[in-house]
Amino acid sequence: MDQHETASSADPVVWAPPLGAPAPRDLCTDCGLSRTADAKRCGRACQFIQPDYPAMETKVHGRPRDAARPDETFFGPVRRMVRAELSPPRLGAQWTGITTRIAERLLETGAVEAVLTMAPDPDDSWKPMPVIITAAEGMARARGMRMGYAPLLALLEPVRDRGYKRIAVIGIPCQVFALRSIEETLGLDRLYVIGTPCSDNTTTENFHKFLDLLADDPKTITYLEFRADYYVELRFTDGSKKEIPFLKLPISKLPSDFFPLTCRTCVDYTNVLADITVGYMGGEGQQWLLVRNERGEELLNLLGDEVRLSEPGSAGKRKSAVAGFLANTERAAGGLPLRSMPDWLRPIVGWLMPKIGPRGLEFARSRLEMKACETVVHLRRAMPRRVRHMVPAHVWALVEPYGLKPTTDELPRPPRES
Repeated sequence: MDQHETASSADPVVWAPPLGAPAPRDLCTDCGLSRTADAKRCGRACQFIQPDYPAMETKVHGRPRDAARPDETFFGPVRRMVRAELSPPRLGAQWTGITTRIAERLLETGAVEAVLTMAPDPDDSWKPMPVIITAAEGMARARGMRMGYAPLLALLEPVRDRGYKRIAVIGIPCQVFALRSIEETLGLDRLYVIGTPCSDNTTTENFHKFLDLLADDPKTITYLEFRADYYVELRFTDGSKKEIPFLKLPISKLPSDFFPLTCRTCVDYTNVLADITVGYMGGEGQQWLLVRNERGEELLNLLGDEVRLSEPGSAGKRKSAVAGFLANTERAAGGLPLRSMPDWLRPIVGWLMPKIGPRGLEFARSRLEMKACETVVHLRRAMPRRVRHMVPAHVWALVEPYGLKPTTDELPRPPRES
């Protein structure tokens, strides 16, 4: 009996069933679908083959993103965006604990019978372990950030075998896209999807190499977050904290394949097919919620007076930051060394960025444009024939102000029939 079977039998509230092996795939983040009995579903469900975002957005939200609505080209269909913080914040949460608390409330009210999410692996607290949680008190085990591939959708078969018909899934974009693609085949009475933004994932092993560069004793790091004020925050087992400006991160010491091509070519940073997206980019120190449909409103309403809401702000200008990012990305993709900033200038720029750089929604827009530029540059270099299949029209709209336009061969093709 393996460790996950032992954990599941000892704690039925947080159940981590054994999972099958993944099928080999090109451009794969191991969402878990290839580990199921019907692994061939990957061909029609994968985000990295030929995604049809207008059709999927219409299926989930009743309409596609509308370029005439403020910011939908960037963030996808939304009913409203708010800054939010849970009061009081939950101990051990990555931010204030909104994602975890929504899932707790779903279980407390009986709206769902189970929540599919991630908990830390018993052997490595940074490694994500897919779990099925069946009682609200089990959600505390899932607090915090993990780093690495996590076959979440492999849990759909154990959920089915247990007869659960009302479930919630907390997932990142590639997991949620595949989930939505097969949703109608699952036979569920109710599905809630709580999404978190994602980009630049890597393997847990690679992440440990990154931690090794940040502290003398990386095993004592308990928390890491890339904040919207251009700092990375670390917390340690002794209760101390450390803040590192983005400009001083040892990015140049990471191997060129630290981030896989999938994550460098992902076009869904904000998890547009979730009912509600819970992130931080537009929060200016608070959390940032994108309520996308009626079910998303229902999820937010579960929190009642526990959550404080306010309008998101926006400040600074993103154009020069995105243009500089694009230039560096093009140099890196061509095998040329990145331009380095003189050491004497780094503290000055690091001090200025939180004050004059993009903040709030402008910071979020800048990240979306950077990701869009990165997608085009890396696909053109590594898999040029995939550009027309993988780059949707709204991404070309984001990169056009920076001089990136599709060639005739790169124009999006009509999606093939399922």
